[in-house]
Amino acid sequence: MVLSFEREIASSVMKRLENPPVLIQVVTGPRQVGKTTAALQIAAKWQGPVHFTAADALLPKDTAWIESQWEIGRSKAAQGMPCLLILDEVQKIDNWSNMVKLLFDQDRASDTPLLPLLLGSSALLLSKGMTESLAGRFFLHRASHWSYTECHRAFGWDLETWLYFGGYPGAAPLVDDEQSWRAYINDALIEAVLARDVLAMHNIAKPALLRHLFGLASQMPGRIVSYSKMLGQLTDAGNATTLAHYLELMAQAFLVSGLEKYAKGPLKRKTSPKLILWNNALITAPGMTTFDQMRENPALRGRLVENAVGAHLLNHLQGMRFEVGYWRERQSEVDFVVTAPTRTVAIEVKSGKPKASAGHGQFKKRWPESKVLLVGASGMPLLDFFTCHPSELL
Repeated sequence: MVLSFEREIASSVMKRLENPPVLIQVVTGPRQVGKTTAALQIAAKWQGPVHFTAADALLPKDTAWIESQWEIGRSKAAQGMPCLLILDEVQKIDNWSNMVKLLFDQDRASDTPLLPLLLGSSALLLSKGMTESLAGRFFLHRASHWSYTECHRAFGWDLETWLYFGGYPGAAPLVDDEQSWRAYINDALIEAVLARDVLAMHNIAKPALLRHLFGLASQMPGRIVSYSKMLGQLTDAGNATTLAHYLELMAQAFLVSGLEKYAKGPLKRKTSPKLILWNNALITAPGMTTFDQMRENPALRGRLVENAVGAHLLNHLQGMRFEVGYWRERQSEVDFVVTAPTRTVAIEVKSGKPKASAGHGQFKKRWPESKVLLVGASGMPLLDFFTCHPSELL
């Protein structure tokens, strides 16, 4: 089912490959969301030679590996038809972007019909290489976590199933065996991202702290937690600057984001972050609550709903001119505040029975030009919210 289901990103990349100008196509996004599958689907449709290879292996590779794979692609392109060259997890290679720039510029100078498609699961490492070396030479595609709509179409899931299991397609066949599903998410996904995309690719002074910070975030989805409170709950926690840095690295790996408090104007100070995990499976798999228990526990379900709203915003607004935060003053709170250059939207999430809340009223009073959106009970139905692109509501 997963291999036969084609995400929109596959057609988007295919369109850019088939139309000028010739650019390096780059696809970034979380692990296990179908980047490689989409590339293979594109390769199956490609009317010409294809060379696919991956750098995501235990043995270290250097730029000579990129050059050798590029030469294979060039030899296939020499047969007269454009060759599609797919390099998976290219950011694993030091100085990858300078080598890609050199080879791509050589191809443009010689009119070699080689079309590079690069895939990667570290937004930070990819973006650093692209901005430093590949300016004007690439087109960036962002693969997000699977939405409710995609999981409903591909697997027949209802909203409750998606809220709990989160939508990693590779784990979908395991949802009837929660123990196996949980093991897959924890071992093959969470640990793989922490070990291979964060710890192995960055200079982390306190590896145990980073893992403990992820564990703390998975227990506190949608919570606003001060750095001082986090420091009190973590062993050998260092300081708030270290925690903020580790949260940023996990955000770049599409695990956890610490949303900042909304403050109008260019000058913003570091505030207590609101912890949002990019996929609800990152909450439920490390925990012990079952799917049935979630459905019977309004408080837990409410936390999953609020986190899912935040994750929906982060996944689908990334790369666009939007910022996602929250707002709180004394007893008044707004769950999410989305800002764009010309507008601000305050989003209140009501997952259960309607409750009185002065948050959006106080926010509107302070910023009367803002828009208020209620999601859930007494507002926009959850199903409607999760089946549309957030930009359509803002």
